[in-house]
Amino acid sequence: MKTLRIGTRDSALAVWQAATVARALEAKGYRTELVEVKSAGDLDLSTPLSQFGSTGVFTKILDEALYQDKADIAVHSLKDYPTQAPDGIVMAAVLKRGPVEDILVHKGNLDFLEQADGKVATGSIRRIAQWKARYPEHENPGLRGNVQTRLKKLADNNWHGAIFAKAGLERLNLLPEHYEILDWMIPAPAQGIVGITCLESKSDFQEILREINHEETALRAQVERDFLRTVEGGCSAPVGAYAEIEENQIRLQAGVFSLDGKEKLRLENAVPLSAASELGISMAQEALKRGAAAILEKIKHD
Repeated sequence: MKTLRIGTRDSALAVWQAATVARALEAKGYRTELVEVKSAGDLDLSTPLSQFGSTGVFTKILDEALYQDKADIAVHSLKDYPTQAPDGIVMAAVLKRGPVEDILVHKGNLDFLEQADGKVATGSIRRIAQWKARYPEHENPGLRGNVQTRLKKLADNNWHGAIFAKAGLERLNLLPEHYEILDWMIPAPAQGIVGITCLESKSDFQEILREINHEETALRAQVERDFLRTVEGGCSAPVGAYAEIEENQIRLQAGVFSLDGKEKLRLENAVPLSAASELGISMAQEALKRGAAAILEKIKHD
């Protein structure tokens, strides 16, 4: 068979993800090569992600690479990929989930957590909303760029800390000495998961990707992304969801937050694995009835 062309963004973390997919495929006997592209979100580091106007700011360029036959498959951070794939594209496989936690990277002193003038940087409105819910007086300066750029901005500014996904720092061996796991913060749906897309019409590529698909991770991602899709929050909405499999059950924690953190709705439920396909949808419907609809509607008009 011909060499599989793997589309990826050109950041260090994206290339790490694509190279990991390449190794998994090569272990199955396939030849691969990376095709690197740069997204609008990579080129514009000043505009907050929530102001780009739609989801998929980091993924559209890779969709185009598939449409234009510049790549056979494309690799994504699944948390960045829209819950509804564009026409003709399928999410064909995911790799085994990595670390899921959000972490606070700081400068060795956590006294600011007890003070009103704390400054904790992040570009994620989900993280801002949950941080504000706990630390309403703190400032949250915007923070964009690749992992290395964000770490440097933290070092160069008078911020007390910044919030990162543990997975990204760990995968690049950049986990610093001073960090705290934010075990109270609900992560983004599918955080820590690498997803792989291809054209729906390419059944041969889908069959190949099934060979490296991690089924448990795929199920957890489906439940989390079902919740996100059903509450109609885009990838930049202040919505968190995290599913865990415990013996014969799957448990989902989820939350919807106002931008200032003053309004928040958190839910948790567990069902038998046989009912997993309905869990994310049913919990989202419950959330909407219990106030999430009003929270999200207000965000649309702010």
